[in-house]
Amino acid sequence: MRLTKFTDLGLRAVMRLAVTEQAEPLTTREVAEAMGVPYAHMAKAITRLQHLGVLEARRGRGGGLELTGLGQQASVGWLVRELEGVEDVVACDGDPPCPLRGACRLRGALRQAQDAFYAALDPLTVADLVASPTGPVLVGLVGRRPE
Repeated sequence: MRLTKFTDLGLRAVMRLAVTEQAEPLTTREVAEAMGVPYAHMAKAITRLQHLGVLEARRGRGGGLELTGLGQQASVGWLVRELEGVEDVVACDGDPPCPLRGACRLRGALRQAQDAFYAALDPLTVADLVASPTGPVLVGLVGRRPE
């Protein structure tokens, strides 16, 4: 299974914020620069994470992004489901619908594989993702041009 770029950006933002000192919160622009992605793309991911209650954004002097308690304890499986949306891997009922949909065994097999994918991510938390050696690398990221 392949994650969308949007989900990838959301996960990277959460990971970077998980290792940020509360005394020096990062801005969306700083997170985007550290990850080497366009600001507009990161801003969309940050907005979605805010709506999910994973992070808070404060404006003005001393403002910035901060993970909430939910963001710190979130299951990676839950986070990926929320960012990706829960859809089948294949669009059997699309336009036009697949002529095999009534007798196809592929759809069920792909659903099982997708369920196994999420089941492997469910026990992981954001804290697990930023454990050493990843955390120190995240802290050391400095702004770079988007690719």
